[in-house]
Amino acid sequence: MDTKRFEEKIWLSSPTMHGPELEYIKEAYETNWMSTVGANINEVERLICEKLGCKYAVALATGTAALHMAIKAAGVQRGDKVFCSDMTFSASVNPIVYEGGSPVFIDVEYDTWNMSPEALEKAFQLYPDAKAVVLVHLYGTPAKVDEIKAICDRYGAILIEDAAESLGATYKGKQTGTFGKYNVLSFNGNKIITGTSGGVLVTGDEEAAEKVRKWSNQARENVLWYQHEDLGYNYRMSNIIAGVVRGQMPFLEEHIAQKKAIYERYREGFKDLPATINPYDEETSEPNFWMSCMLIDEDAMCSQTRSDREATYISEPGKSCPTEILEKLFEYNTEGRPIWKPMHAQPIFRDSPFVTREGLLKTGGTTETRTLGADGLPLDISMDIFHRGLCLPSDNKMTAEEQEVVVEVIKRCFE
Repeated sequence: MDTKRFEEKIWLSSPTMHGPELEYIKEAYETNWMSTVGANINEVERLICEKLGCKYAVALATGTAALHMAIKAAGVQRGDKVFCSDMTFSASVNPIVYEGGSPVFIDVEYDTWNMSPEALEKAFQLYPDAKAVVLVHLYGTPAKVDEIKAICDRYGAILIEDAAESLGATYKGKQTGTFGKYNVLSFNGNKIITGTSGGVLVTGDEEAAEKVRKWSNQARENVLWYQHEDLGYNYRMSNIIAGVVRGQMPFLEEHIAQKKAIYERYREGFKDLPATINPYDEETSEPNFWMSCMLIDEDAMCSQTRSDREATYISEPGKSCPTEILEKLFEYNTEGRPIWKPMHAQPIFRDSPFVTREGLLKTGGTTETRTLGADGLPLDISMDIFHRGLCLPSDNKMTAEEQEVVVEVIKRCFE
């Protein structure tokens, strides 16, 4: 097989435009609705409610803004404990801190790479008064929603779904982004559909939706003059961004089908490698397959060491590691990424509690060693997946032939 360097870069996950987006932007321009009101915004909110089967959707500037409004709507105040998935992007955590809350990170499980119900139960035993739980559906794969929701209900905690990566994914036939009291979507440039930016808060609570509408518009009261009785934010989605999202919405299922085909080709291509593709429960879940990832078997890992800023490895016959594979992909003009570095290992959050299925764990935030639990599995599963895993090129414009080359490049790393 010809494995020459690609002339055109193969991206991890880039925007895919179709044409209607430009028409809706043009409509906003020609009608002079260029601000944070307009037909595009109204239509985005309607389309989201129609797709998800939810009651209320509030279009906001970013997914992070939506999560901030969810944290605020949940009543999180200074000192309140908020549980959050450990293996995620920092945008899942930062809004907790914006409101003065104290994040507690919950380890993941191997079944879905999402929040472990066992670890969540342990966390509530340690901190029974926790205010809320931020549940992330990592890389578009639904978490074990029923188990996690039952635990939240038992302890009276508010469930907030971070479905930024999972729009269009379903759990037991129901769309993600509808299980929590407050739920969050993102239209960042690399998501399954995009607005270049933008996000949506989804809820079944009409009063909360109206509060978020007000807060996101500088908390301006409904009077003739500018009157403000609450702290406000400049968080409303613009009618231009909404035009892009509106134009993208009809293509969501097409994008998901393309992403699933990429996932299946990787799964078939790696069947003889000492590695697995990111898993999901086929009986309960249908991911949106936003990101295909791989996890190298422990006994097929060559020596790899990471500090906060650097990574090194020692090449070994028959073995490889994420650092080597990413280096080789880069040589072929192809983008891959490490798995999200766990939040408890981030310098800014290393003083925050981290709870595993066996209870509170103090790690110092830097170790990648496999300390085993009583069940013989690594105690720190988030760090183990970060150590052995990587995100593969998952761009839906990548052809099958181009993906064959990517698979071949990865296979050669294990020779």
